[in-house]
Formats: sequence, C-alpha cells, structure tokens
Amino acid sequence: MEEHLSYNSSNPLGFCLLPSELIQSILLNLALPEIVGLKLVNKTLATVISDQTFVRECNTRSSSAAWLFVFKKRWSKDAMLMGFTDRSASNRWFKISIAKILEPVVPPGEVFYFLTASGNIFLFACNRDKEVMAVDLMAKTVKKVPPSPLGPRGTSSWRRSGMKLVPGGPPGSGRFRFLFAELVEDRPTLFVYDSETDDWKRMEAEETEGRSRSRGEGLDGRIFLHLVNGPGSNVIISCGSESLSPLVLRPGFSGGGNQGREPNGRLGWDYSANLIHVYGDGHMMIVKSSDGDAARKRTRFLERIEIWGSSEDGRNWEFVSEIPRSLVGQIEKPYGVLMGCLEERGGIIRACLVSNCEGAWDMIWLSYDKARGHWAYVPIPDSKMTGSNLAGISFSTGLNL
Repeated sequence: MEEHLSYNSSNPLGFCLLPSELIQSILLNLALPEIVGLKLVNKTLATVISDQTFVRECNTRSSSAAWLFVFKKRWSKDAMLMGFTDRSASNRWFKISIAKILEPVVPPGEVFYFLTASGNIFLFACNRDKEVMAVDLMAKTVKKVPPSPLGPRGTSSWRRSGMKLVPGGPPGSGRFRFLFAELVEDRPTLFVYDSETDDWKRMEAEETEGRSRSRGEGLDGRIFLHLVNGPGSNVIISCGSESLSPLVLRPGFSGGGNQGREPNGRLGWDYSANLIHVYGDGHMMIVKSSDGDAARKRTRFLERIEIWGSSEDGRNWEFVSEIPRSLVGQIEKPYGVLMGCLEERGGIIRACLVSNCEGAWDMIWLSYDKARGHWAYVPIPDSKMTGSNLAGISFSTGLNL
C-alpha cells in the first residue's frame, strides 16, 4: 500500500521519545493507511507498529471500521483505488496505488473493473481477458481466480448485489471465499470459490415456502445474494456462512408486516426514471426523486428514501424505515444519473448513493441503525473525479495489518 503522506522532519524524533505505550495509544486513533505510512518514517515507529500486541489491538479496532472504496476507469499502469472511512480524523480520501501489484499478471493496456472487497482482499475483473484478479493490499500480492464453472465472464456479467467476498481465515491470512448467484437454466444457483482449495463449488438453491430463516451477515449469520431485481419479481439466494445450504427467497409486496402501509405511491412497483432501487444483504433502498425546474429539465432532486427488508420467511418485503425530512434537506442536490451500493453489517445498514451531474460526481453516505432506529449522514470530501468514469464501488470491512 502506498500512501503519500508528508511529515515535518522535526516532529518524528520528538514523537519517538514518548513512552511506547503512549505512542501506541496515539497511533490506534489513526486510519490504517496512516499507520502504514508511519512505518516508513524511522525504525522506532516501525518497531512499535510491528509489535504483536499493537497489531492485535489495531486489527480488533479495524474489524469494526467501515470503508468505502471507489475505482476510476484507468489503464493498468495508472491503477489507483480511493478509500474513505468515517473513522479517520483527517476526513480525506486515501489514494492506494495497485499498479505495481497487478503488473505481473495484467497485460499492458488491459482495462479492469473493481468488483468487491473484504478486509485486505480486493477483486478486480479484466475487461478483455475476462479474468478475475484477487489483490491482497497488505501483502502486495495478486493471484488469478480460476474461471467459474460458467466459464470466463465479462465485466458486465457481475451484479454488485449478487456477489459477496467472505474472509476465510484470521486477519492477515489472505484466505477468502467469493460467492455469486446466477440463473442456470432458470434455476437459482450458487457458485463459491475457496482460495484455500483454489477451486469452485456449484450448488442449486432449494425452493422453500413458509420456512423460518435466521437473518444476518457475513460469518455471524446468513449471506444474501440478490439474483433478480425487477418490478415483477425479486429473487434472492440466502446461504449460511459455513454450511452454505442455499435457499431461494422471493419477496414481494403482497403480504403484511408493513406497519399498515404499502409502498408510498406504489413505490415498490413503480420503476420509472424518478425511482431508483438499491439492493444488498436482503434489503432494498427505494429512492424517489422529483424533476428539476424548467431551467434544469435534465436534472432531478432527492425527495424521499425508504428502506425495506425481506421477511423471515422470505415471501414479503417489509417496511423498515423512512429517512427524516431534516436529513433529506442536507443531501438534496441536483443530479442527472444516480446509482448506489448497500450493505448490512452488525445491524447497521449502509448505503452510498453516487450521482453525476454534468460530469461532476457526488457521493452520499447514509447509515441506519436498526436497533436504535437512527439515521446518520456521513459527509464525504470531494473525490475530484470530475470527467472520470467510475469503474467500481464497494463498502468493505476494515483493513488489517
């Protein structure tokens, strides 16, 4: 990981004279890219950061940190990830160069896309060769993922809400599993790649009705892969984090559990240009917009946002919450194009809405705490992506030393 940080040459020496316990306490309040950058300052800081007690504490704190990563469409020689976390006091994007890591396996001139991430592992799909690359940012290694049983896949074949990257071992092990859902001869099917065995498993999901299911995320519960998202049909594959056992969920708006309400203005059935649906982890965010005035006919403005979740039996969408009007006022900006990503982890639903207006990108990070019933808006600094093409976006768990 390469971070371009500047330090005053007179500061590190005085800082290193502090007791090591105090130095560790100060460093633990920094984002991991900042900590990695400090390892290059001098041997004293490198020794403190390499201490196993510090590493364990840093990884424990990092595991609960939420990151948003975006990738600009670039040639392989200029490949650069941008990461932002609300845990950093510096309130800035971190630029992480991956060009040198990818160089051994990616041919010159290849264009690739960022698929998803978890911990230190980031997956990229090559546009021309139709291969998937797994990059370990901390180990600075890359490996090709063998083609799935479906064969090579183009970058447009991957659905953001239909895939999941799951850690396969302790922090720093580099092990992972990559899951994605696909219809094979109209049958919902789960595909799982295990980096430890370096092979794929293929499992047809079981159709069930009226069966109670536990709901969770990652290793602590079930995983949800959105397979079909449409006005007439929603299909989700739900599987366990260990035994897998994929099940088919088909939530709709025909049942109860909606606190006496149907989707306002039939939001759930209306897939017009003024209504955007964002899916992930068994949830759906419905974003309703209004048209701009006569002077801005091609722009829209956010008007209302709702979150819905699949019921325990997987047959219905159930209303979860609507964003407060006071918060809408903070994020109401003109846009021409809107898309997003959504995740649920630890009872927190996080969504990033990415808008483009006349070539300028804007990102809105929203979170909803289901236990507290609390919405929050995380201000994101300017990504300076005006004129660039977005080539992937994903939330992720924290990086690890």
